[in-house]
Amino acid sequence: MENSKIIIGYLIYLPIVIVLTIYISKLLFKNGRLFMIDIFKGKEDIALATNKLFEIGFYLINIGFALFIMEIYTDRNTDISYQTLMEILSKKIGGFTIYLGIMLFLNLFLFFRGRRKSKQVKTITT
Repeated sequence: MENSKIIIGYLIYLPIVIVLTIYISKLLFKNGRLFMIDIFKGKEDIALATNKLFEIGFYLINIGFALFIMEIYTDRNTDISYQTLMEILSKKIGGFTIYLGIMLFLNLFLFFRGRRKSKQVKTITT
């Protein structure tokens, strides 16, 4: 019974973190597209290609981290209750959500920084 509850935990955890990662990534890089076009001074081909590479990297880092922290620890001498399982899942999913928020703001920071650098280069050359 112990292992089946842990498997249930994994079956709840994995879809949630994967869907969260995909949803945040789609929003970030759909809206980040405009920043990339601005950073690359209207060169849409390279801007979209770079944006797509950043999106793939975002997926790899975040889904990789979600898998890395996936393990559910239990004391082998005690039976895990559904309440304990839900508490463990809430901490894991909540922690991952906070991590995703930090990654989102880090990416926004990089978009704004790239845009600022692009504007600085434009004013220096004109």
